Amino acid sequence: MTRITYTQIGGPAVTTTETQPRAGARVHVQKLGTSLSNMVMPNIGAFIAWGLITALFIKAGWLTGLFEGLRSPDGWVAKIGGWGDFADGGIVAPMITYLLPILIGATGGRMVYGIRGGVVGAIATMGVITGSDIPMFLGAMIMGPLGGWVMKKVDGLWDGKIRPGFEMLVDNFSAGIVGLILAVFGFFGIGPIVTAFSKGAGHVVDFLVAHDLLPLTSIFIEPAKVLFLNNAINHGVLTPLGTTQALETGKSVLFLLEANPGPGLGILLAYMAFGKGAARASAPGAAIIQFFGGIHEIYFPYVLMKPKLIVATILGGMTGIFINVLFGSGLRAPAAPGSIIAVYAQTATGSFVGVTLSVFGAAAVAFAVAALLLKTDRATDDGDLAAATADMEALKGKKSSVSAALVGSTGRAALVGSADGGPITNIVFACDAGMGSSAMGASVLRKKVQAAGFSDVKVSNQSIANLTDTYGLVVTHQDLTARARQKTPSAVHVSVDNFMNAPQYDEIVELLGRTNRTNGAAPATTEAADDAPAEDMLAVESIVLAGTATTRDGAIGEAGRLLVACGAVEPAYVEAMYEREGSVSTYVGNGLAIPHGTNDAKSSIKRTGISFVRYAEPIDWNGKPAEFVVGIAGAGKDHMALLTQIAGVFLNKDEVARLRAAQTPEEVREVLAGSGK
Repeated sequence: MTRITYTQIGGPAVTTTETQPRAGARVHVQKLGTSLSNMVMPNIGAFIAWGLITALFIKAGWLTGLFEGLRSPDGWVAKIGGWGDFADGGIVAPMITYLLPILIGATGGRMVYGIRGGVVGAIATMGVITGSDIPMFLGAMIMGPLGGWVMKKVDGLWDGKIRPGFEMLVDNFSAGIVGLILAVFGFFGIGPIVTAFSKGAGHVVDFLVAHDLLPLTSIFIEPAKVLFLNNAINHGVLTPLGTTQALETGKSVLFLLEANPGPGLGILLAYMAFGKGAARASAPGAAIIQFFGGIHEIYFPYVLMKPKLIVATILGGMTGIFINVLFGSGLRAPAAPGSIIAVYAQTATGSFVGVTLSVFGAAAVAFAVAALLLKTDRATDDGDLAAATADMEALKGKKSSVSAALVGSTGRAALVGSADGGPITNIVFACDAGMGSSAMGASVLRKKVQAAGFSDVKVSNQSIANLTDTYGLVVTHQDLTARARQKTPSAVHVSVDNFMNAPQYDEIVELLGRTNRTNGAAPATTEAADDAPAEDMLAVESIVLAGTATTRDGAIGEAGRLLVACGAVEPAYVEAMYEREGSVSTYVGNGLAIPHGTNDAKSSIKRTGISFVRYAEPIDWNGKPAEFVVGIAGAGKDHMALLTQIAGVFLNKDEVARLRAAQTPEEVREVLAGSGK
């Protein structure tokens, strides 16, 4: 076990205990849940559309309930709904049978291998759809990523070996043949297996309902929510089973097992009435976000501050489920996010009373139990909400989108303090490969540390795989912090999402001011870099002033092909650049992305090389605008000096303006290689 002290700036220190083996297992489950969620969440709009069409046009839908004249079996409502004289047609059944699973399969394939993976994933999903008599959501979650993975491996077999002019022929036929094989495999292999599993799970649910045991599922679901393990349960099991049930009965209680906003509302109301300090002051705003916005994670820190409150969430969840079972109520489709607005939008006809009572009944019970626990608590305060929020983000594995509502816009609660209270003499910026994002971030942080007068503090960069537990402070992208903790459990960990100008850099400097100037820092050694000439690393031929790509993957390919063309890397390295981007974004801020390969791909690097592509229209890089793309292949450490100079350029608005105005590749190289000299 590792004890780590988090200190809110200006506030008290709170020491937490972490058990690393459990964290590792939790991270794996979270990754599975995130993968399942990432296949479902982008397509929630389609689920909502299907739910609304179902609610309006089925025989017992809203339109036929409101207007008796629309109940005609040969009318347009029946035609859309697929009942009456049109029992074999309509929109409802084809959407749930074909559209939704194919969207999930295509999304899963694209997550693994871009557009080609998405196409093959959709073809493979069609096999399990036609090989089953139930909506094949689980099958799509298997076949989609499998299709993308197989296509990626097949393409890798002849990457760089195809004769010029035959690329399109090979690409199209290989995708078609792989899709054919996987579709047949899904039809005869995966389809029957998933069908059997789904029916078995359905029987378990029926058993729980018949024996009044369904409320007991809250014992597992409510703690899972706080530990961020709910995605694997919700999107992996409840959504597929609930959709199958809704297709048969028009509604399902399973959609409300996890999405009911009542328990969280009850917890926050109890803090509003009986809480203390910052927790009480922030609870009203959190309640609005949770109940109306549907972001349940905002109440998790309140439970983490007082773990015994998990009892209140469990009893509240059980109450909500019991009421829904008692009234036979349910939703037509998933309510995502779990907002009361989304819940009512998907509530089935005749279920409004039951759903309303389930939400407010769950809130009432959770409030009563939490109020009792808070009122009888002998603690003089409710603990450190900021530290609890930091714990929540550590559990989640990335920064919470709503944590600013609890601890401020910069998320300062995650910082800071060392495990032993001693001075920090070595800081490492770690990423997957240790040569691109980490080098850029380390360069920016190093300048800030040195400018603050801490010349004895060493700031280096390293791949996570090569980390040892010898560093005082570790900086990582927020999606990699959990992995870094496993390698360096005794270090202080700081998560960032912008490598160029993260606010946490200034907070690190503040930390050094408290720890090092108080305790006295030991001098650190310096590490010399092998400075190869910039012109050898950034050739004129590797600079493109008018990139043609329009997507992130296209830009990665364009930068990678320049590295191949200049003889710096083998074609396999470009594939590793895509793989690296799939794990953590290489966008570093200020309009700059620096795609590079994984640590395992260093064997594909012939020599150090850097490519530069400028785009007139910024590329959408995971929601961030990338105007400049710098491809990196580092054989040793000789590219670090140039990366440091590039970082200096992009921290200077005037230098960035020079790059935008450059008319020749020579001008670009002059700006990049000349900065800081």
